[in-house]
Amino acid sequence: MNLTTTYLGLELANPIVCGSSPLGTSIDTLRQLADAGAAAVVLPSLFEEEIVGAAQAQMAMEAQGAGFAEASSYLPDPAGYHVGPDHYLDHIRAAKEAVSIPVIASLNGTSPGGWTRYAEKMQAAGADAIELNAYFLATDPGETGEAVEERTLAIVRAVKAAVSVPIAVKLSPFYSSLSHFARRLEEAGADGLVLFNRFYQPDIDIENLDVVPNLRLSTADELRLRLRWVSILSSQLGISIAASGGAHSAVDVIKAVMTGAHAVQMVSALLIHGPEHIGRTLEAITFWLTEHDYESLAQMQGSMNMAKVPNAAKLTRANYMKMLDSWQQ
Repeated sequence: MNLTTTYLGLELANPIVCGSSPLGTSIDTLRQLADAGAAAVVLPSLFEEEIVGAAQAQMAMEAQGAGFAEASSYLPDPAGYHVGPDHYLDHIRAAKEAVSIPVIASLNGTSPGGWTRYAEKMQAAGADAIELNAYFLATDPGETGEAVEERTLAIVRAVKAAVSVPIAVKLSPFYSSLSHFARRLEEAGADGLVLFNRFYQPDIDIENLDVVPNLRLSTADELRLRLRWVSILSSQLGISIAASGGAHSAVDVIKAVMTGAHAVQMVSALLIHGPEHIGRTLEAITFWLTEHDYESLAQMQGSMNMAKVPNAAKLTRANYMKMLDSWQQ
C-alpha cells in the first residue's frame, strides 16, 4: 500500500509526524521514532524568550569585558532557560546526522523582530522546514483582533525573507474569522498550517493562592475540532495542512486525511504508548485501506473536505439543533 504524502513540499513516507514535544530532545528517541515509522519529526520549540535572554547575557559579558575567560562568570544561571539557542542548533545538526527523515525546527514567539532571523541559523544547521508556533494569549483590551493577527503575519513575512526552506504556522482556533486569517497567512508566504495549538490551561491553588501549571495529554475527543477546520480550510487553501491534537489511533489518522490533512502530528499517543505505536498505527491504516479497496493514501486524501462532503452545512450549523434535541435525560 502506498502511504506517501507531500507536506510542506517534503515527500513523506506516510502522514504520521511526531509533533513538537519532549520526545524530540533525545537523539536516541529520535532514532526510535524513525525506526518505528515516523515520517518526520518536529523538534521542541526554541522560544523567543531564550533567544532574547541569550542576547542579553552576551551584551552583559561584553559590557563587563568580553574576550576574557573570566567574563563567563557574568552570565546568568542558565537553569531558568529551556535549552538555549546554540544548543538548539547543535541539536538540529545531531538530529540530521542521526535520522534520514525530515527534521523540522520550531520557533515559538509572539512578536516580530530580530529574533525571527534566527530561522536562518536553523536552516543553515540543516532543518528541512520550520514550524512557527504562534502561541499568544491576547489579554490587552486595547489591542484589536486585526492587530493580533498582524503580529503573526509580520513574523511569517520576516521568516520568509530570511529562509528558503518551507515554513508552517501552528495556530490556535481562537480567531474571529479563521478562514480569512488562514488566507492572509497563505498570501504572506506560509507553506502550511498546523491545526491546532493546545493552550495549556493553568489551575488555581486555593490554599497557597497561586496559579499552577496543569499539563494534561490530549484525548481523541479533541480531534473533532481539528477535523471540522481541516475540512473547511483544505477546501479553501492551496497550502499544506497538518492536524495536531487528538490523533491517537489509525481511525483518527484516516479521518484527518479524509478531511484534507497532508500530515497528522502525534504526541500524546506516543508519550503514552511509546514510539512503537507508530508501527502498529501504520499497519492498521494499511489494513483499512486495503479492505476498502483503496490503492493509496492519496486516493483518500481530501475526500471529506467541505467541498466534497454530501452536505457541507453539517460542518457548520445543520446538526446543531439536532444534536441538542437528541439529548435525553
